[in-house]
Amino acid sequence: MDDTNGVTADGLGKERFFAGMPEPHRAALAATAEIVEVSAGHRFFEEGGPAQGFWLIRSGTVALDLQIPGRGAVVVETLPASSVLGWSWLFPPRRWRFGASTTEPVTAFRFDGPGVRELCAADVRLGYDLALRFGAVMLQRLEATRVRMLDLYAHPEGLR
Repeated sequence: MDDTNGVTADGLGKERFFAGMPEPHRAALAATAEIVEVSAGHRFFEEGGPAQGFWLIRSGTVALDLQIPGRGAVVVETLPASSVLGWSWLFPPRRWRFGASTTEPVTAFRFDGPGVRELCAADVRLGYDLALRFGAVMLQRLEATRVRMLDLYAHPEGLR
């Protein structure tokens, strides 16, 4: 089934994040998505801003940053193609926990957060599946942030 937005269940099925997801769930999600292309330096969102959706990066890279007092925006992770960008849209208060900008041109699937939340409310299996997938993304991002913060604040000679 090919939607006018250019996103299909088969297209999503080729992405690692959606591996093993049933076709009806991928088809429902495809209906909430669009393909976007942005240039290098594009700012997807600011830490603390309203979270309204998520992206699956198909090509290019995106830097996640965190505002550190006295240091400004510090890059905590760089996301390559096949990565998911954004999980804050799913959980109240729906505010971005990081900032994000492209380091090179990016092509991505952009998913509408309110539309996906409606799908999850209507189909608890889809909601549970997505919650598990986004939970794994959150754990990975928090671990990467922890490691980056240790790098930034460790004593230069190392801790003994």
